[in-house]
Amino acid sequence: MSGRRRWRDGTGVLRAAGRDAAVQVEIAATYGPRRRGLLGRDGIDGAMLLTPCNSVHTFRMRFAIDVAYLDRELRVIDIRTMGPGRLGRPRLRARHVLEAEAGAMAEWGLVTGARLTIETPGAAGAEPADP
Repeated sequence: MSGRRRWRDGTGVLRAAGRDAAVQVEIAATYGPRRRGLLGRDGIDGAMLLTPCNSVHTFRMRFAIDVAYLDRELRVIDIRTMGPGRLGRPRLRARHVLEAEAGAMAEWGLVTGARLTIETPGAAGAEPADP
């Protein structure tokens, strides 16, 4: 089996290695849901995974967000907080972006270098295999 996972739109549960917290995550893996993202919302319970993605903006957003840039193995490359009306710099090694309400990632204990897993309904071996 290759180390690459084929993502689909839907929901899942996000976990960080060494942390007990489980966070609900919406997965946006196709053009429409990625393009829409968190636009038009007043907030989000949990997080949204945009995949594939290496940059985001917050134009027309109603609230500030935390943005975690993730590599192929779902390791956190960088975390930023972005207010509405901002354009994030692309991260060349990023393959996924995780978005949540501002302050949420600090509450979850998410830090640069953390390894994440995402469990989806009916998915065997929910996390990508180690290279």
